[in-house]
Amino acid sequence: MAIGNTRVAALISEAREDPPGRERPLSPHLSVYRFMYTMALSILHRITGLVLALGLAALVYWLMSAAAGERAYEQAAWLFRGWAIRVLLLGWLASYCFHFLNGLRHLAWDAGLGLERVHARRSGRVVVVLAVVSFLIAAWVLFWPRAGVP
Repeated sequence: MAIGNTRVAALISEAREDPPGRERPLSPHLSVYRFMYTMALSILHRITGLVLALGLAALVYWLMSAAAGERAYEQAAWLFRGWAIRVLLLGWLASYCFHFLNGLRHLAWDAGLGLERVHARRSGRVVVVLAVVSFLIAAWVLFWPRAGVP
């Protein structure tokens, strides 16, 4: 082929024309594919990564307040006692559980494991179930009073 030669590549593209009356998309788009839950898991993996990156700002604030002294830490602790922050913490915990387990799934794919359609779909269901179970256990231990204390 004509790798690196744009003039030849342009001639090749002009020679291949679609049949009249058929518009081809410029790139694959959601309207071209039938929606599958594996697509939703891929999109959710990206969203949870973004949510975790935003949650990192809250973690840095909390750590910097601890390093800044007792007064700054008391202010941060007061801020993190509110119900809205607790809801955000639960959201970050759920994001972490899903993103971590789905990341392990992607690592398995990178190793060449589970790439067949049946295995990929089954591993998607396993990731969702394990993420929900791990979230519920972690939320119970972290948010239920004295749940993690013997």
